[in-house]
Amino acid sequence: METYIKKLHDRRAIAAGGDKEVDAQHKKGRLTARERIDLLFDPGTFNEIDTLVMPRYDKYMDGRASRYGDGVITGFGQVHGRRVFVASQNAAVMGGSLGEMHANKIVKAMNMALKYGCPFIALNDSGGARIQEGVDSLGGYSRIFDANCESSGVIPQLSVILGPCAGGAVYSPALTDFVFMTENSYMFITGPEVVRAVMQEAVSFEELGGGLIHSKESGVSHFLSKDDAECLGKVRELLSYLPSNNMDDPPYLPPLDDPHRLCPELEEIVPSDPSKPYDVRGVIASVVDDGRFFEVHELWAENMVVGYARLNGHVVGIVANQPMVLAGTIDIKASVKAAHFIRICDAYNVPIVTLQDVPGFLPGTHQEYGGIIRNGARMIYAYSEATVPKLMIITRKSYGGAMCVMSSKGLRGDLLYAWPNAEIAVMGAEGAVNILFKKQVQQAEDPEAARKTLVDDYEENFNNPYVAAARGLIDDVIEPRMSRRVLIEALELTLSKRERHVPKKHGISPA
Repeated sequence: METYIKKLHDRRAIAAGGDKEVDAQHKKGRLTARERIDLLFDPGTFNEIDTLVMPRYDKYMDGRASRYGDGVITGFGQVHGRRVFVASQNAAVMGGSLGEMHANKIVKAMNMALKYGCPFIALNDSGGARIQEGVDSLGGYSRIFDANCESSGVIPQLSVILGPCAGGAVYSPALTDFVFMTENSYMFITGPEVVRAVMQEAVSFEELGGGLIHSKESGVSHFLSKDDAECLGKVRELLSYLPSNNMDDPPYLPPLDDPHRLCPELEEIVPSDPSKPYDVRGVIASVVDDGRFFEVHELWAENMVVGYARLNGHVVGIVANQPMVLAGTIDIKASVKAAHFIRICDAYNVPIVTLQDVPGFLPGTHQEYGGIIRNGARMIYAYSEATVPKLMIITRKSYGGAMCVMSSKGLRGDLLYAWPNAEIAVMGAEGAVNILFKKQVQQAEDPEAARKTLVDDYEENFNNPYVAAARGLIDDVIEPRMSRRVLIEALELTLSKRERHVPKKHGISPA
């Protein structure tokens, strides 16, 4: 038996890799596949599967270290005490390239995660398809994509880009719920070799498709970190807000923050003057438990702020206009950002809290040509589709179509509130007077005085929260300092909500 055990240990030692592999990764400023797993999971909880899987085409492999595991480590462990599956690509084995057995290992782990109702995390560090295996490699990507689609909305799927991710490999992360990137990672549809030839090395990979580009410009990445350790810490934090699957509730944490706490600072954070900007993150921090807000897509579409927080220990998803950027108007990117986040919240039973301060959709030919109508409709669809509790506070402006698309009563909003300074109308008083009373103002003896009188009259009779309250379009007008208390009471009522849509195979969200 000792001989057999020694052979087993020898094979496992080969699969574990050697010092050269460790040094090669560290020189790039990256951790090894196993070091990443150690950081991701609670200590001592990781269990590897398919450790001794080997590629079919062994004659093409580059030495003994390539044989066992086939360039990817798969298995399961615990994060915050809950089971999670992982596939961590090993860049030290043929550049982490994907072959048939490599793909089979990933798909097997994904299917196990789906069967047992556990989140799945892909740690990507790969040069793409393994050329030596030809079409077998491409078939592997197809199976991974299908597994992504099958798991979508059932278990959380997170993709972590910690090195290169090129060619067809980029579509698996795009199919998952959230994408994390480090500053020295990159993603391309076109393979790096082709990009280098086309660009004649005029720019670096990072400039073309690095973490900053995809976090700030394309929106492919939801989170950007400086290195592997920081990135994996964010992965662990995100998982603390998500349930293991769509049948579970999000993790509840006994609160330390007083649910009856008043927030008088809100009356200072939000200026009464509707033309003055403010940072909506200050409002969020004031209202949520302990001021802790885990923002998603922080660098992209900054006129819309989304992320996770807790109210009296219960996880909520926050959707808020950001007056500091584009005056909080809704544009194409903001619509896509909010719609994606809302649908994820709904899939995983996370209530949605909307903080609305919106003057309308961003005007201009660029937005019209880019499809603001089509993309804006995504947000309408997402709010209407969501059956989780939907709460809202209008903190200042709520104008036009933008008012309708953000958790309104018409889109099945549950409990909606407004502060007494809220302006709820088709448009602002100045614009309304310019349209409705243009001739009257021009013909007046004192046009400016007439305009001011008409503006004041419009605001008194139309542009305030009391008209909306009188029509039942909001449920109450509240003092800003009462916001936390009111939201918690509304949330705890609506947590028992049960709502169903008309039976159908599936809806068709705007493209």
